[in-house]
Amino acid sequence: MADGWAKFAHRFGQYYRSSTLWSPPRIKSREWMFIPFGGAPPLRHKSFADVNQVQQFLSQRAMHSCFYSTAYWKRPYELKMHDKLWQGADLIFDLDGDHLPGVTDRDFPGMLEVIHDQAWSLWNDFLEPEFGFKEDYLQVTFSGHRGFHLHYRDPKFFHLDSEARRELVSHIRGEGVDVKGGLARYHDGDAKGWTERIRNGMDDMIRSLQSIHRGTAASVGELSRLTAALQSLQDREGVTSQRSTASIRKLAEVVDHQRRAKALKEGRFEVLGNYQTLFLNLLKADASVVLGSAGETDEVVTIDVRRQIRWPTSLHGKSGMRVSEFPLSRLDPDGPNPYDPLMEAFVLGMDDAYELEWTVDDAVAQFGNNRMESKLGEKIRLHESGAVFLVLKGWAKII
Repeated sequence: MADGWAKFAHRFGQYYRSSTLWSPPRIKSREWMFIPFGGAPPLRHKSFADVNQVQQFLSQRAMHSCFYSTAYWKRPYELKMHDKLWQGADLIFDLDGDHLPGVTDRDFPGMLEVIHDQAWSLWNDFLEPEFGFKEDYLQVTFSGHRGFHLHYRDPKFFHLDSEARRELVSHIRGEGVDVKGGLARYHDGDAKGWTERIRNGMDDMIRSLQSIHRGTAASVGELSRLTAALQSLQDREGVTSQRSTASIRKLAEVVDHQRRAKALKEGRFEVLGNYQTLFLNLLKADASVVLGSAGETDEVVTIDVRRQIRWPTSLHGKSGMRVSEFPLSRLDPDGPNPYDPLMEAFVLGMDDAYELEWTVDDAVAQFGNNRMESKLGEKIRLHESGAVFLVLKGWAKII
């Protein structure tokens, strides 16, 4: 394994020496942080005049991961935060697939597909139409691992404090949304914002519950997803009632009735009896309604005005994939040319073969069109990009 890490560090160094690297706006005002290979402490409080200095630094010692500050500082090289003199900060939205209820990165391609939808919904359903954000100020990047980053650099937002940023995230995540009131306006043709999103999610929720009661092929996954979504809602808002799988199954039985389903669509929730609250909480918690339309943003990243974010064009130390910038049009998963990290973010060798042994079961990886499912102890031969990915993930070892 030690030989493997040394090889990876060497290849990271080769990449940084030979690649064209992205330069952040106002680079002189940014603080940089680097995580070395081998478990050494992070190197913080670094400052550079231009991207050439960054490249020279990395050519001397390849780093496991590279970050720069979302904040602008007058003196970013100071060791104490107070002495750096904060000037403002970008607005960053971080979407990670493993944060979504019922989603795991063990199915890496499936996770990326889900979070791609989330990232597009965040922009298309909220940031642009509801907040008036402009594409001119937007930078979209694949994080290099589990999701996407939306960097927004409109100068009028630079000085927003953490509380103002928290309010923006709270609205996006649907905290405090009046689900029942929104459904009471179910047939309002002029409904907008959360009323429209809740209304559009009603049919999906009814179908999900009916599939659970009928025991369709998808019912196990649906039940698991809804249970996880309710747990996520509890974590956010302290909702504790009727979270069990048995309660959801009973609600599914009640909903799987033609007249009751029709009554629900008319806003008559009393037909659910004691399960009315559970149904409304499911609507609010369900990824296809709240998180599916809003995006599961990492709130801490957005509200932190001193945050470090991964540097576009750097390599992610947990995957070996490139943190990659691409146009907003390619964020649309249903567009003519959607961005595909499994085809585009593997930038190390695709020819040199490594002998590997799987160290986990039930993991799914994909490199280009080559989809692989792990089997503990099975030996495989793979190109360098794939080997780096599997070893850094802890899914395989070099033999």
